Amino acid sequence: MIGTMLGNRYELLEKIGEGGMAIVYRAKDHLLSRNVAVKILKEEFSSDGEFVEKFKREAAAAASLSDNNIVNIYDVGTQKDINYIVMECVIGKTLKQVIKEEKKIPPARAVEVAIQIAKALKCAHKNNIIHRDIKPHNILVTEDGIVKVTDFGIAKASDSVTITNSNKIMGSAHYFSPEQAKGSFVDFRTDIYSLGIVMYEMVTGRVPYDAESPVSIALKHIQEPVVPPNQLNENIPDSLNRLILKAVEKEPIRRYQTMEDMLVDLKKIENNQKINLSDDDLSGDMTRIMDPVDVNNAYKNEDDYDDEVEPARKPVKLNLDPKKKKRILTTAIGVLVVVIGIISGYIWYNKVYSSGDITVPSIVGMKQDDAKQLVESKKLNFVIGGKEKSDKPEGTVIDCFPKSGTKVKSNSDVRVIISSGSDSLTVPNLVGVDFATAKDIISNSGLTLGNVSYRHSDDVAEGDVISQDPTADSKAQNGTKVNLVVSKGADAKYVTVPDVSGKNIEEAASIMAGSGLKVSRNPVATSDKSQSGVVTSQSIGGSQQVKEGTTVSLTYYEYKETQNDQSSNLGTPTGGKSTGSSGQSKDGSDTGSGSGSSGSKSDNGSGTGSSSSDGGTGNNGNTNTGGTGNSDKTN
Repeated sequence: MIGTMLGNRYELLEKIGEGGMAIVYRAKDHLLSRNVAVKILKEEFSSDGEFVEKFKREAAAAASLSDNNIVNIYDVGTQKDINYIVMECVIGKTLKQVIKEEKKIPPARAVEVAIQIAKALKCAHKNNIIHRDIKPHNILVTEDGIVKVTDFGIAKASDSVTITNSNKIMGSAHYFSPEQAKGSFVDFRTDIYSLGIVMYEMVTGRVPYDAESPVSIALKHIQEPVVPPNQLNENIPDSLNRLILKAVEKEPIRRYQTMEDMLVDLKKIENNQKINLSDDDLSGDMTRIMDPVDVNNAYKNEDDYDDEVEPARKPVKLNLDPKKKKRILTTAIGVLVVVIGIISGYIWYNKVYSSGDITVPSIVGMKQDDAKQLVESKKLNFVIGGKEKSDKPEGTVIDCFPKSGTKVKSNSDVRVIISSGSDSLTVPNLVGVDFATAKDIISNSGLTLGNVSYRHSDDVAEGDVISQDPTADSKAQNGTKVNLVVSKGADAKYVTVPDVSGKNIEEAASIMAGSGLKVSRNPVATSDKSQSGVVTSQSIGGSQQVKEGTTVSLTYYEYKETQNDQSSNLGTPTGGKSTGSSGQSKDGSDTGSGSGSSGSKSDNGSGTGSSSSDGGTGNNGNTNTGGTGNSDKTN
């Protein structure tokens, strides 16, 4: 896999870790030029469609979390058969490595670490996300001492400390809660229990329950009392000891009810303040390590016993082989543990879920108010255990515990999980948007680009989106593929250009339009009124093949009245003969007169007329003369 490029962006550089479900690589994000961690789902899980969808869905949900103590998730993707998550690359160690190196973490520092873990879980719980797999392996400590929680909502499977029930991932055996061990109702308080176990391990250097198999460990979570941590490490303050014991109570109702409550007490301990936890707040369901009994002093005051009591028989010595004695002792202890476990389990079950005469009604799928009314009508307590995203309508009961049909006593709690609606997005409107922009919008909306097809469109410009699926404003899950149809522009259709030379411009324009062509007009002036409107030329010659809608420029005459035309309206001769005489006045001023005739111009240029030429006066003594010749006009 080294060197593989995922999503045309993430180049795998080196393997940095492996778990039961996935392999983690350090990678280079070439788009943003930064190092990231890429978690790739193992091949055996990639073939499980339901598992893959859960993997993507929960990763996408976790990506919505924003907290300094949570490892950021940047991207979720699939490339062929490779399903991957892109995360923040944290430089540091896991908390498990720190515990192994230091054996026991000083209480004050353990509280600092726990506060940061609690902050991360508080953020998750506010967003209706239960981690379900809190353990030191999923907690990273940076070189600066910052704690970051990873693997939100992604339970591990197939490793030596993991249990599954009917293929349902339940968590890691050393750290999961009794309710997880039983495969029953799980809410936010399961994370509180797991954090308590992590704190226990930090300050004592060991987990409270251990055995050869995950099943045996699970039974211990359910049945065995916990050894108080301060009996394993006398340096643990009493307040911290009590906090841990409250967090790891077997019954969720006896634990801290919210991560916020636990965080408040952790901060009090950090500031050397007392926390309000009395012995009554703790179940007392714990194992105490007793000091060794001094056998020699056991019967020191013999006079306190009645002398009339028959003396005890002397013990009979059994000469057993040491190995045989060890086997017998081991067997006896094993039998005793089993018997105690069965009895403890029986007592615990009957204390919490003892049978009664009331049957838990079927409420899954009902609206919250209706379910509450039904449960309370049975003299049971309706308790909301939390909300989770689901495909069921918001406000619908999606799970309950005890399960429907279970016999319980009056006034028992029925804890329910309410749907907060689907983790859906509103699909943006991409129609009419250019393809490049549409891709960016899809990515930024938490969706994925699906199939892209192309077709011609007379209405949508080339490169713009014609249609989309899902449609705009519809609801979709994170990562949903959006299929697009993109315009190739209008489908090209060719037509023949008609020859309109010599035709009137209006007729020519109509002919062009009828052929599917557009016209631009280019008039040129003419003094010949008879030629006005006649097309003299066209930019594309007749009979040529062009695309429909092509513009053809038509040049045509447009009559413009000239100065000569204005003179002719006054009787000016055109080609006629004129005569005139001139004279001079006595005072030297110019006088003159002229006369002539004009007529219409004949082919040989001669004509006759009756209009007179202009007469004029002036002070320069010159006379106007009448002229004769071939000109069209005579002064």
